[in-house]
Amino acid sequence: MKLVDAHCHFDFSRFDGCRADELQAAASAGIVGLVIPGVRRRDWGRIRDTAKAYPGLFYCLGIHPWFVSEHTSDDLDALEQLLSARPERCVAVGECGLDRLHGDLAVQYPWFEAQVGLASKFGFPLIIHSVKTHDEVCAILRCCKGSIKALLHGFSGSYQQAANLVDQGCFIGVGGVITHPGARKTRDTIARLPVEALVLETDAPDMAPEGVAAGQNSPVQLLRILECLAEIRGERAEYLASVLFANTEALYGRSLW
Repeated sequence: MKLVDAHCHFDFSRFDGCRADELQAAASAGIVGLVIPGVRRRDWGRIRDTAKAYPGLFYCLGIHPWFVSEHTSDDLDALEQLLSARPERCVAVGECGLDRLHGDLAVQYPWFEAQVGLASKFGFPLIIHSVKTHDEVCAILRCCKGSIKALLHGFSGSYQQAANLVDQGCFIGVGGVITHPGARKTRDTIARLPVEALVLETDAPDMAPEGVAAGQNSPVQLLRILECLAEIRGERAEYLASVLFANTEALYGRSLW
């Protein structure tokens, strides 16, 4: 099996001093690569350098809704200039989006819309953070008329919301939340969606699976998430791995791994 962690904050300090060991353990579990999302401009250089230091690692550039207040229009201009140069190993715009529980949606909207516009302009996929804003995100993507591929990271909404997002060109990120038996709505949604709409992610070091301490998640947990997905869908892990790998390539670009 070949697996890719489609969303992992591998640049975070949790992995300082142990990145090579983490990647070796992940490789033993069949994980051939991962994608590191950007969350704010001051981290972009670190994210780039982390990705370029190891084979199979790629990165994204974006401004997360939690951190929009740290930025100005100059940062959006810088983002546009970087994306226009198509830097090596940069594969997407994000992590960007909307979060009803953190900050002011009215402030977040123009930042998200601007990054959607940049993804469309330069032909990059989009990595989306959405908390209780799936309908709003869907409406913004609808204006793009399906021209943008996107990953709806850390999805925890209803089946109908997921289906609407898939209709707008989104892949749905499947992470550690499905390992928690109490997450019935999310588990039911993931079980019912077409497998062609799913990709695996850990969001490490966050979004820990059941039994893993908060802030200690790791790319190696991707195999456990796959096994849980196979259980709740009633499908073989080997079959799912093949389809999910193809989905990740369709999202980020073929022949990366």
